Amino acid sequence: MAESTLRGPLAGVRVIDTSLLGPGATGMHLADLGAEVIKIETPGGGDYVRKMAFPIIDGVSLLHWHINRGKKSVALDLRRPAAVAAYLDLVRQSDVVIEAMRPGALDRRGLSYARMREANPRIVYCHVSGYGLTGPYRDLPSHGYAYDAWAGVARPQFDENGQPYIPAYTTVGIHAGPLFAALGIVAAVLRARETGQGCELEVAQSDAAAAFNWNGIEGNKAHERPADEVTGNDGDGRPGPRRPMGGETMKEAVRYQFYRSRDGFVLFMASEQVFWRNFCEAVDRLDLFERWPGARVAEHARGNVELRHELTTIFATRTTQEWIALSQQANIPIAPVNDAQSIASDPQFLERLPWLPHGAHGTDLMPPPIRWMNESPPPPAKAPIEAGCDTEAVLRDVLGYDAAQIAGVKG
Repeated sequence: MAESTLRGPLAGVRVIDTSLLGPGATGMHLADLGAEVIKIETPGGGDYVRKMAFPIIDGVSLLHWHINRGKKSVALDLRRPAAVAAYLDLVRQSDVVIEAMRPGALDRRGLSYARMREANPRIVYCHVSGYGLTGPYRDLPSHGYAYDAWAGVARPQFDENGQPYIPAYTTVGIHAGPLFAALGIVAAVLRARETGQGCELEVAQSDAAAAFNWNGIEGNKAHERPADEVTGNDGDGRPGPRRPMGGETMKEAVRYQFYRSRDGFVLFMASEQVFWRNFCEAVDRLDLFERWPGARVAEHARGNVELRHELTTIFATRTTQEWIALSQQANIPIAPVNDAQSIASDPQFLERLPWLPHGAHGTDLMPPPIRWMNESPPPPAKAPIEAGCDTEAVLRDVLGYDAAQIAGVKG
């Protein structure tokens, strides 16, 4: 039984989060780990993420409930000198500033890194943007799909009329960018606490999408070298033939492929010879192994139509959970295949990712995927419904402002 703890691992770290929309997940990751995250919003509505994306739950978008959980909300009109002064006072009392929007937004309000560093030499200032602070696309307006399209992650599909459309897929850049940013921030805070010196860093969501597509990008770069230097897998022959990188390279695979079970789908992954033999023995079809033993590793039996037919027939004889049970019993890599709806009833999901209930969090949310052994950090607080709902409390408790000073900032 995990012991309860009152402090998350980043307790004592204060973060000023000036973000719009999805990149606000940078602050969310830090809040999930126990940091105090103060989201700075404009008066009169704040971040329009509350209405940006479906579904809308009790009048507020799921996107807001998710990425702004655990944060406080302070409304500051940064067009006013008193609000800029209050922002700098917060910088003096904080470890991190996040600018997660178009590049230069804070700088245009007189809140440059140089000015923040004067106020607090230990401050870590992280920019999170679409295409970064440099490059010809720096000022392009964009949303999350753009970074995946640029990075070769999201490629168009075509309808019956030949019109391109965005396929169903899990977006990468808008999620990976905040993760890389949070990692960089934690590293920078560790160094700042050791040396007394902060720093400025930046993460582009487009760069993050490309980083997740490293295999395709680096693989194509490798293929620019001569064919006698860069080949394909030995499992396809020796030397293995080159195959296109980043495309549908698994379409003809047989021993590493999706198959229909009796009640759904499974993913079969017997690309190592030992796993292939285990499977054939477990289903009493050692004849398949004897006929097609394949290479020791990296064997997909590409294009073997006859074997594909045999495996299709075999996998249809058991339910998905029966195949999972056999996988554990006989040491065969077989995985269940879910969609975004069915995974919620998967036993592994239920064990590993118990819901944060809607009563406490505005909607049912998945918990952070980092699990702490023998301790249980407190769950994140509910996302602030109203922009600026914590303004007075933060100005009073963090900065020590009196009523007159608070009134002067609020205008």
